[in-house]
Amino acid sequence: MRCIYCDNKKLYILKTGQLKCSRCKKKFSPKKILTDSKILHSFCNDLSASQTARDLNIHYISVQKRYEHFRQLIAKYLEDVYRENRVIEYDEYIYLEKSKKKIKENIFDAHNFLTFHYDDKVYNLLMPNLRMYKNQFMDDRAEEVYFKEFSKFMMLNKISKTQKNENLITKFWLFFEASVVKYKGIKSENFFYYLKEIEFKFNYQREKQIEILFELYKS
Repeated sequence: MRCIYCDNKKLYILKTGQLKCSRCKKKFSPKKILTDSKILHSFCNDLSASQTARDLNIHYISVQKRYEHFRQLIAKYLEDVYRENRVIEYDEYIYLEKSKKKIKENIFDAHNFLTFHYDDKVYNLLMPNLRMYKNQFMDDRAEEVYFKEFSKFMMLNKISKTQKNENLITKFWLFFEASVVKYKGIKSENFFYYLKEIEFKFNYQREKQIEILFELYKS
């Protein structure tokens, strides 16, 4: 086995079962690396945390924590990559779960984000949640006006998706809508990280996802 950090062949076996590199002096557990690598592959293969836990016979909480860590690494990575490029175009998107669309008050649960196109990739900027303004709209009886505007936007947005001149941004929105349903409900405070996971999987092929994420994991 080689060092996962510097690829050095000369490793020392410690009493703890860990390996120590003779060059970079870093320590790591082969067993933990193998387990985390399997979980990482499952993550990139779009398997749920519960499915991965069953397949690998690992406690669900342990898998879920690793999935959360992967999403955090991805969010930071995408931010760094985006900063190094020039934006070609951008557009706005509003997402609301299908089950909530028929109830007017649920418009305040919608997630609004801007999608930027750059270098054959997309980057998403999540806007502030409208929930903080819910009481103000209700007190001012402005929810009906806002709901109509929201409905109009959703209709126009739906029409734009069906046009023949689809661009990378509208392709991402379609990919996002198809991908987000598998999570079966996302807490509002976690939505950003799921959005970034979908963005990452849209931007990179599966083998590249694994390569990038493993490098991020090692660091």
